[in-house]
Amino acid sequence: MRRRVVVVGYGMVGARFAEEVRRRDPDGTRVALTVLGMEDRPAYNRVLLSTVLAGGLTPQAVQMHDVGWAAEHRVDVRTGVAVIRIDRRRRVVHAADGTAVPYDDLVLATGSRAWLPPVVGLADPPRLAPGTTPTRARRYPDSRRPGPGVAVFRDLDDCARILDMARPGARLAVVGGGLLGLEAARGLAGRGVEVTLVHPCEHLMERQLDAGAGAVLAAVVGKLGIALRMGAGATAWAPGTGLTCDDGAMLDVDGVIVAAGVYAETGLAADAGIDVDRGVLVDDRLATSAPRVYAVGDCAQHAAAPAGLVQPGWEQAAVLADLLTDHDPAARYRGTRAVTRLKARDVDLAVVGDGLAGEDATDPETELLRFTDARRGRYASLALRDDLVVGGIVIGFPDAAATLIQLHDSGQPAPADRLALLFGRALPGEAAPTSDPGRLPAAAVVCRCNTVTKGALVSAWRAGATDAAALRRATRAGTGCGSCVDTVAGICDWLAGADPDPPAALVGVPGGHEEEGAA
Repeated sequence: MRRRVVVVGYGMVGARFAEEVRRRDPDGTRVALTVLGMEDRPAYNRVLLSTVLAGGLTPQAVQMHDVGWAAEHRVDVRTGVAVIRIDRRRRVVHAADGTAVPYDDLVLATGSRAWLPPVVGLADPPRLAPGTTPTRARRYPDSRRPGPGVAVFRDLDDCARILDMARPGARLAVVGGGLLGLEAARGLAGRGVEVTLVHPCEHLMERQLDAGAGAVLAAVVGKLGIALRMGAGATAWAPGTGLTCDDGAMLDVDGVIVAAGVYAETGLAADAGIDVDRGVLVDDRLATSAPRVYAVGDCAQHAAAPAGLVQPGWEQAAVLADLLTDHDPAARYRGTRAVTRLKARDVDLAVVGDGLAGEDATDPETELLRFTDARRGRYASLALRDDLVVGGIVIGFPDAAATLIQLHDSGQPAPADRLALLFGRALPGEAAPTSDPGRLPAAAVVCRCNTVTKGALVSAWRAGATDAAALRRATRAGTGCGSCVDTVAGICDWLAGADPDPPAALVGVPGGHEEEGAA
């Protein structure tokens, strides 16, 4: 008898979980899979929305599935369906359209929502969705919607609203100096919009960067035409009047983009009596406190999963697919090594591990190196314990960033020449930078989102995937956050010169992924 698995959420992780299930059960003989998505469109890559905003990609280009994917892979995908209640006793989920879907196993992939700060004028009064209980509305303010002249930056509809506001010569304020705020501001500035970024903290990306890195990043961003108002919080917004800040300033802007953070969508789980904290609590099997209910991605809270990154969600999807298809009953999710990349044109920033690991001056076990060149927009810091990289912040040194990521992923000891490592000039044989594809070890991870190594790319090339697009389809490299696209292209160019006559047909890719179900 086939196991009925229902997925609530057809975002990046819900879609990826469906793909992983079908990789293990391609004919659907073991798992009958139903996916319920609130948005009325196929799944798409949210990480690439900043590129859509900047004009580098169309909305269609970031879709993970085409309209025929579900039928081809025997997945019952229902878009535009909002789930409003879980009946754990009967194992049924109820949707706002009146349908009820029974399950044997339920997977919550409900993601997260944009947070609207409690600032006068930013949000309309709450509007309850069909079936929303007053208790849930009080506990989770997810019924708040942006007010007139305000947009959040979370989905494709938000992108469309922002682009309507982003006329050349328009003046817009971006509230929030984290990753999303910076990416939104850079995209808007590239479209000729006059942008002011408002951030209540003293430096940008304060959760990932130290003050020195924040200052260098501010200098780089400022040269790109973005005005910064640091240490100032928004207090009120009124269309036609402007945005008032708590330092007394009034910004004469036409609209406000809010990128002040997200919160996990836990309301559905909480209403069903499932344990939640900042997210839905899960163990190494991705199991919640309720029998036969699991959670993955942004909505899940696991002790070793860094928040806000796509890679943990996709790794969790693979583990859970192993378990629910019985492909690997021993599979467990043990955590993800964090690497954060800022996806903004003309800004090269990477944070490896705990970027603030060296900030505790009382810790005698941590070795810290730091270099600042604010005039040229360069900064590097490196924290090591027992010769292992535990944290790094790199701005303007792409070779150093590549090498630090490689060392952090592999757990290999750092070379003795720390300065060479800091500046991306590590000696051959110790830690070769990934800017030279020929020197990159076969085991080096090129695409962190999909755990694709250089060796997998070489195998795909030799099996017939002889251009960058074919390599992406065959291995998924470059289909996550997009930060490895240039590296994949470099490896493709290197292979074209080193191995010009690969086999013509792509059948399967040892160490990589087959064509079927590729995102």
